[in-house]
Amino acid sequence: MIQGCATALVTPFTAKGELDEEGLRDLVSLQEKAGIDYIVPCGTTGESATMSHKEHLKVIEIVLDQTKRAQVIAGAGSNSTQEAILLTKGAKDMGAKTILSISPYYNKPTQKGIMKHYEAIANAADIPIIIYNVPGRTGSNILPSTVLKLAATPNVVAVKEASGNIGQIMAILAGAPKGFSVMSGDDSMTFPVMSLGGNGVISVASNVAPKEVCAMVHNALDGNWSEARKQHFRLLDLFNNLFIETNPIPVKTALRLMGRPAGAFRLPLCEMEPANLEVLRKTLAQIGLVPK
Repeated sequence: MIQGCATALVTPFTAKGELDEEGLRDLVSLQEKAGIDYIVPCGTTGESATMSHKEHLKVIEIVLDQTKRAQVIAGAGSNSTQEAILLTKGAKDMGAKTILSISPYYNKPTQKGIMKHYEAIANAADIPIIIYNVPGRTGSNILPSTVLKLAATPNVVAVKEASGNIGQIMAILAGAPKGFSVMSGDDSMTFPVMSLGGNGVISVASNVAPKEVCAMVHNALDGNWSEARKQHFRLLDLFNNLFIETNPIPVKTALRLMGRPAGAFRLPLCEMEPANLEVLRKTLAQIGLVPK
C-alpha cells in the first residue's frame, strides 16, 4: 500500500535552462536525509510539461540512481495515451516500481475516455499506477465513480486527489477497496484528508520543509492527531503561500532563498512578482527556513 509522505520533486535547471544533474542529485540526498518516504520526479512540480522525452527519462534515471532508501514514484503521464504508455514503459525499464499518471489534460475526455486511457496504460505495462486528478490543471475532473471503477483495474493502486473537493474525496474514501490508497494532492488538505482515512500526501511543501511535512504525516498515521493538528496549522501559511503564484514558481523560488538547487524556470513560467516574493520570504522566515 502507498502511504506516507512523498515529495513532488522540483527539477533544477542551470542558468541556461539545461538540466542541473548535480543539483538534482543534491535535492534527492536532502530529501532522503530528512526521512521522506517517496520521491516523485517529473510531475507538475518538476516542470515535466516543458521537458523532451529524453530529458524526462533522464531525470527519472538520475533520481533512481541517486535514491538509496526512499521509493521512487516516476511521473509518466501525458494528454496523449500513447505518449503516457511510452513514458511508463521507459520508467519501468529503468527500474521504477510505481508511476504517477495525470489525467489527460487539454483534451477534456469524458469519464469513459478517462477509463479507457488508464486501462490502456495498465494493459501496456505491468507496473503499479497512481491516478492523478487535478482538475485545475487538466480541465476535467475524474469523478469518484470513475476512480472507484479504476480501483478494480489491475495495477491501479492509488489516487492522488487534488480536486480540492472534500465531498468528492470522502466519496472515494467511503468506497475504496482494501489496499487502494488515497493520497492528498494539496498540502493544505493533507490533515483533513488523513483524518477521514487518507493515506498521506504527494507534497509540494516537502521540497522546502521535508522533515516538518513528514512529521505531520507520520503523526497522523500513528494516530497522534493533536500533534499532527499543531503541525498542520504551523505549516498552513507555507502550504498556502507556495501557491501564491503558479506552482512551481514559489517552491523553486523558496529553494533559491534557502540556498538549495533550483535554478531557472522554463518559459512560460517566469520570476515571481516582487510583492509575492516578499510574502513568501516572510512565510519561510516565520517557520525558520530562512533568516528573519
